[in-house]
Parts: sequence; C-alpha cells; structure tokens
Amino acid sequence: MATVEFRGVDKIYSGDTHVVKDFNLKIEDGEFVVLLGPSGCGKSTTLRMLAGLEDISNGEVVIDEQIVNDLNPKDRNIAMVFQSYALYPHMTVAENIGFSLKMAGINKKEIEQQVRRVSDMLQLTPLLNRKPRALSGGQRQRVAMGRAMVRTPEVFLFDEPLSNLDAKLRNTMRTELKELHKKHKKTTVYVTHDQIEAMTLADKVVILRDGLIEQVGTPKEIFHKPANQFVATFIGSPTMNMLPVNIHKKDEQWELSVEDTNYLLSEAYHNSSIQEGPATLGIRPSDISSEESDNSIPIELFVETTELLGATVQINGHYQDVNVVIEVDSDKSVLANRMHRFYIDKNRMHIFDCNGKALI
Repeated sequence: MATVEFRGVDKIYSGDTHVVKDFNLKIEDGEFVVLLGPSGCGKSTTLRMLAGLEDISNGEVVIDEQIVNDLNPKDRNIAMVFQSYALYPHMTVAENIGFSLKMAGINKKEIEQQVRRVSDMLQLTPLLNRKPRALSGGQRQRVAMGRAMVRTPEVFLFDEPLSNLDAKLRNTMRTELKELHKKHKKTTVYVTHDQIEAMTLADKVVILRDGLIEQVGTPKEIFHKPANQFVATFIGSPTMNMLPVNIHKKDEQWELSVEDTNYLLSEAYHNSSIQEGPATLGIRPSDISSEESDNSIPIELFVETTELLGATVQINGHYQDVNVVIEVDSDKSVLANRMHRFYIDKNRMHIFDCNGKALI
C-alpha cells in the first residue's frame, strides 16, 4: 500500500511569495496522478515537497498514514525522475542503474540481478555496457527511470521527464510509461505542462493555477465538464471558444440570449446558482458545425482564414469582437473573407457565470 495525502500544505518563500496555497489532495494506492498547469503554478514545488527536497511552510504531507514532513528524502521510500537525466558520464548504463544499490551496501550479485530485472523491463539490456554519451535521448531517459526503479520504491515522482525529448520520442516514452504503470501499479505523481501527456497518462488530473487547485478529475471529466473558464481554455487544442451571451428568466424558465434570439435552457440549469445578466458560452471548435440540426444555435461568423489539417479544416474568424476557431471535415467548402453561418451544438455547450464558474 502507498497512499499519499496533502493536508492544507503551503509553501511560502522569503519575501511573502506564496507559491502553493492550502493544497489538499488524496492519492490512492496505485493511482497515476498528473499535476498539470502553466509555468509558475506550483506543480514542481508541490512535487519537491512530497520528495523532501523543499521544506513545507504549513500543513502535512502523509505517505502510508505517516506524516513525513521531517523525514529525509532517503527515508520516504520514493524515487524521483527529473527533467534532466543527470547520469554519471564515466559510468556504464549498468553502473548508473545500480549505483544507489552499491551505495546502500548491497552485494554485487544482488545488484546484478536487480539491474538485469530493470534493464529487461526497460529494454536496456543490450546497452548495459555503454556509457551515456553513446545513448540517444530516449535511452538516457530510460536509464534515469531504471535508476529510480531499481530501488523498488512505493511511490514514483516524475518532474517533466519527457520535455527534453523530440515529439516522436515523447510519444514512444508515453506509451512505455503507461505500460509500466499498468504492469506494476505503483503510486505515481507526474508533473507536466503538456496536456497531451496528462490526458493520455493520468488516472486523475489535478489542474493548478497560481498555487491553487482549480479542478481534480479524470481526463474525461476535466475535458467534458470543466469547473471554470480557466480549465476549459487550458484543456483542449485548439482551445475552447468563449462567446458573450446573456441569461434571463421568463415564465419561471431560464433562457439564453444569442444574437437577440432566445433559447430555452435545459432543466439541469434550473438547479444551479444561475443569475440573470451577462454570461459566457463555451464551445469547443469541433462542436461547431456548418450544418443545422434540431438542437443547434446559429451564429454569424466572419471567416478570415482556413487551414487544411488533413482530415479537418481549421476555420479562423471572429464573432462580434471575439476570435473564434472552428474545426470541420475537410470536405466542407468554406471561403475566407466573408460571412458564414455556423451552428453550435446545444448539447455540447458550456455556460459560465460572470466570475468564470461553470453553471452545471
């Protein structure tokens, strides 16, 4: 068992710089949790506090029901893989992987067995006698992972481990990480600013902004039910469109006003903290169509440019004073520099109040 819990954790640097604020999170045994957010949001600092590399200003970090605030990193039964490989250049792959075991006084035969076990798992066995300079970037990163895994820790920590790799290697390493976790089910905390890594790897995603948790959920929940405008626009590429609308009440029913036309909102909105006045309609580019349906909302859009992306065409334009991006099938013909009518899928729209909070 290896559960991890943050209880009201703060990190305050000298000069009253509050980097992590009242951080509360429970990570279950065997879960793969990704801390995701823009640069400076506090995700790496949070990971380093869990590792024992940063002091905790307030609160408690708990591993397996034990408060570890004052424990040294080596006593926390964790292993961390950093963005930089930090391999010893004068050592072979085998020596790099087994170095921590050697320092712990493990006998040579046991070290060889453990190194072989991990190298087989990471497909490094043919490379054991090479030195880091003779390895590719992906191979070096796997050696860094092997060095962490050879200690058989209960919790793995990854701090943007793939950011130094090219796109093809990142895809390969993502697949390998996913397979390793599926096989060994070790509790894993992974920091990244890459939403693709988060959505493909995570059991649970934690969205951070300015040291605060904005939302916690599965990748599907984060994508389809964002808690606020920040999450909605941070997840998804191209980003979610945000259109100005108005909400008002008529005959005890809530209506949405778009281009002076009113649309009845579903009963799900009636139980939310909805108020009359300006609001924001969020809609993903793929949920706007060039064809009308029974449950769509028409908008007039001035199309500025179109970009063929293979199976789809990305349409860039503006609605009133707002930039809008739409994705349609590549067989649809849309001409630039003119007005076009498009249709919002009413079942896929998101409505946010004046403070940016999702209404349902």
